[in-house]
Amino acid sequence: MGLWGGRFTGQTSDLFKEFNDSLPVDYRMAEQDIIGSVAWSRALASVNVLTADEQQKLEAALNALLAEVQADPKVILQSDAEDIHSWVEGKLIDAVGDLGKKLHTGRSRNDQVATDLKLWCRKQGEELSELLAALIDALVTLAEREQDTVLPGYTHLQRAQPVTFAHWCLAYVEMFERDKQRLANALELMNASPLGCGALAGTAYAIDREALAQDLGFARATRNSLDSVSDRDHVLELLSVASISSVHLSRMAEDIIFYNTGEAGFLEMGDEVTSGSSLMPQKKNPDAMELIRGKAGRVVGSLTGMMVTMKALPLAYNKDMQEDKEGLFDTVDTWSICLKMAILCIESIKVNKERTYQAAQQGYSNATELADYLVAKGIPFREAHHIVGRAVVGAIAANKPLEDMPIAELKTFSDQIEDDVYQHLTIEACLEKRVAKGGTSKEQVKAALAAYKK
Repeated sequence: MGLWGGRFTGQTSDLFKEFNDSLPVDYRMAEQDIIGSVAWSRALASVNVLTADEQQKLEAALNALLAEVQADPKVILQSDAEDIHSWVEGKLIDAVGDLGKKLHTGRSRNDQVATDLKLWCRKQGEELSELLAALIDALVTLAEREQDTVLPGYTHLQRAQPVTFAHWCLAYVEMFERDKQRLANALELMNASPLGCGALAGTAYAIDREALAQDLGFARATRNSLDSVSDRDHVLELLSVASISSVHLSRMAEDIIFYNTGEAGFLEMGDEVTSGSSLMPQKKNPDAMELIRGKAGRVVGSLTGMMVTMKALPLAYNKDMQEDKEGLFDTVDTWSICLKMAILCIESIKVNKERTYQAAQQGYSNATELADYLVAKGIPFREAHHIVGRAVVGAIAANKPLEDMPIAELKTFSDQIEDDVYQHLTIEACLEKRVAKGGTSKEQVKAALAAYKK
């Protein structure tokens, strides 16, 4: 009956133990549980629950246990302890005897697990932030390399207007920059220690919780004990950031999968991130990108599951909240490996500049330029739009791009069209007119690259 047997005279069933125990999942928080226990021993010494000698013995034993766990975390799984807290306490009692039983004075597993989980989320969040930064760097490097590469831009998967490949890269840089900021915001919000809040009403010992928070590396202590032990916003926020970022990864993967097709032929992914077919020897499949796209669903599913778990829980702690870790741990693992794979994929890309340029010339992506040309001649935009629409129909019938139509044919759609129109219909002209901030002109792309590098 572990940590709570005194109230009970009968034995729990084996089925209940298997159903109730969380050690197979929460063993991953062993390091955080031990770090929190060291800080708690110091707090108890500060209010004379422990002598200085007792505290030193406890801290030494906990540090030895920490080293053991860091050497082989899965050694914990050999135990039949209920959870990571009871495992740490049991190992501590094995090491120092009855002194180990004094450590839990004034502490509950409710504030203990909340502290452990925040410490774990914070550590993972910092590592994930570094991965996001590395992915941003990879995209910026690719953008620098492909500044002059023309790419057809799409809406509705129809060719729309030409952009540069660098501009495409920087669109995803924007997304992952926002993810990085969201993650920083989540880390700031969770930077408050719940330790010392007890089961729900606060601890009965006059512990300086602000000093305890500082000892654990938190910026501050939480302000309300009821909220502190039942708050899982940090889990929801980390799952939310992971979900949004996974959607961004999935969208990028979809673009790359499309660009990698034989029909598009815009790029080729490296052998290190693609696979072949068991039947068709010519195939080179973008499996890494497809898996990134697929795993986004799993991550979003974990967020949905946790939202539903928390939506109607009364204050304060409820056992339902034990379900907070499995989806979170899986999400962090999944998001992390997807970021690593995305970096590897981006670094492997070879762009077919001739094919992307050819594709940008097709699809009448310079039609807007012709409309703008007519607007400059004094024709209202809506009328110019209609004229160009008719011109495109004529060009399609003649199987020619707009820029290859003779001036006499163009004049049949508007007598305002002159020989100077052709300089406006080149791909380069289309790109260079986008000079406002955020546009695809060389000037704006260079400015954006400089800003990211700075």
